[in-house]
Amino acid sequence: MSSVTVIFSMIASACLTMALIYGFVWWQKPGTYLNLLFALAALGTAASAGCDLWEMHADSPAQFALALRWEHVSVWVTTLALAGFVRLYLRAGRTWLLWTVCGLRTVSLFLNFLTGQNLNYREVTGLGHLSFLGETVSIGQGMPNPWMLVGQLSSLWLLIFVVDAATAVWQRGDRRRALMVGGGVVFFVLAATGQALLIVWGNVRSPLTVGLFCLGIIAVMSYELGREASRAAKLCDDLNALSQQLNLAAEAANLGFWFRDFARNEITATDQWRALFGFTKSERLHFDDAFQRLHPDDREMTRQALEKASQGDGRYQIEYRVMLPDGRMRWVASQGRVEFDADGQPLRIKGVSLDITRIKRADLETQAQRIQIAHLQRVASLAELSSSLANELKQPLTAILSNAQAAQIHLARDTYDVEEIKDILGDIVASEKEANQTIDRMSALLKKGEYKPQLLDANELVQEVLLMVNHDLHARAVTVVTELAAGLPSIRGDRMHLQQVLINLILNAADAMSQPTENSRTLTLRSSRVDGDSVHISVADTGGGIPPGAEEKIFEPYHTTKPQGVGLGLSLSRSIAFDHGGRLWAENQIWGGATFHFMLPAWKGDPR
Repeated sequence: MSSVTVIFSMIASACLTMALIYGFVWWQKPGTYLNLLFALAALGTAASAGCDLWEMHADSPAQFALALRWEHVSVWVTTLALAGFVRLYLRAGRTWLLWTVCGLRTVSLFLNFLTGQNLNYREVTGLGHLSFLGETVSIGQGMPNPWMLVGQLSSLWLLIFVVDAATAVWQRGDRRRALMVGGGVVFFVLAATGQALLIVWGNVRSPLTVGLFCLGIIAVMSYELGREASRAAKLCDDLNALSQQLNLAAEAANLGFWFRDFARNEITATDQWRALFGFTKSERLHFDDAFQRLHPDDREMTRQALEKASQGDGRYQIEYRVMLPDGRMRWVASQGRVEFDADGQPLRIKGVSLDITRIKRADLETQAQRIQIAHLQRVASLAELSSSLANELKQPLTAILSNAQAAQIHLARDTYDVEEIKDILGDIVASEKEANQTIDRMSALLKKGEYKPQLLDANELVQEVLLMVNHDLHARAVTVVTELAAGLPSIRGDRMHLQQVLINLILNAADAMSQPTENSRTLTLRSSRVDGDSVHISVADTGGGIPPGAEEKIFEPYHTTKPQGVGLGLSLSRSIAFDHGGRLWAENQIWGGATFHFMLPAWKGDPR
């Protein structure tokens, strides 16, 4: 076998092998168009090498002309693939230049079949022979085809397009890529075009070796793709290392990652997530399988949270309970994001779940302790309000006694007025109801129970508390001023806990005014609406105020200025405010005394 046959066959087989490899890569990942374009360019180069070999072994002018005609098809494929590759790989180059190259090369392909025997020769009149690589090969002789200039013009525009793209990449700072791709393509295109012109116009006696020059372009392209593959492999290794680190961190934190495909309704999850929900490592999961593991009381809330995320910004954050197959229950905190397609439809959802059972248990224990402390505080408050409560009970009981004695006197007579007796009995019933209300308020404060939220009117809450402390304030010579705004929105909370906060604030204010001062002892309670979504209640006194710098310290546990105090009242009050989504803070007034501000969010839900 001759050296020419060996060399050009190797070129063709090498390019064909690369075309098959990169074509298969594109087939596996259809979005990788660089691999497809390289495969087409390599396929075109393999065909050009085969046509070159066919031309050099041609036995007649007609055979040579036919081989050259079909070589223009391979050149067309290589040129278009090369132009597209440069555009995608360099991410540069003017679009109109790209389309001009493709258009001119396509026109030249039509001219190749419509004018003369091929684009290079109108007619091949004979064959010449010369020695090439130690072997005698055929070369064409004949009348040049003037339409060949269209093909050369397309090569010129290709050079302009590549130079333009390389210049843009150079200006971006990637000079290596600009020189390697831009310089390599320009060199080999110039060499191939120059050789064809010199041979056809009779200036040089040499066989056409288009495939040999295209091999140089393929070498440049394969080097760049190989370099990208090497970078991708290194990045993959780095990602694997990072993934292992994240897995270790997730295991340490007991985090579970999960992904849901909306189309298939399937869940892909890590082992930690599966263990969190009580699933095995191998069983196939659907969304309904996981949803059924949720506590029945938490399913609707979770479903609404996911629907809201799918219809909104895609984010969600929720806590729910998981019922395991063995009967145990876990608290889980989950958050994630929904991914949407171009039409805004949800594609998949990604989330991370964390076991917060220990935290919840600790919260429940803390809440139980807080309820216990709150109960003790209410008992202590009742002790302070004992005189007020006694007075409130004494008044209706005295009225009942007086009315009963009056009824006895009337009944002792021989004649009595029935209507008058009815009025006396009505007064007794009213007084009894008043006493019952006082006892109910006392029992509510003494009762130890869980947090029971309900819709409340802030002004009614203030007035109820004032009824409880009215006698105590009167005994201390405290004047009460109320400035309650009308039309306040409802608030949602536990009546007993909120009453306790107001009782603490009012009694503290009364204590602050216990020392003789120049100011009159005035307690001012105000209510107002703030920013349309909050209700503000303030308790202001005319006492000595808060020591400078202690506005926050007074809310710390066990901080007290009272000889008999334990320092839990204000701390507990702030905790109650926080549990209701509100705030509690204090500040001194310019004219003397202090004001405690109690802010609660307005209820925006169903008014029922």
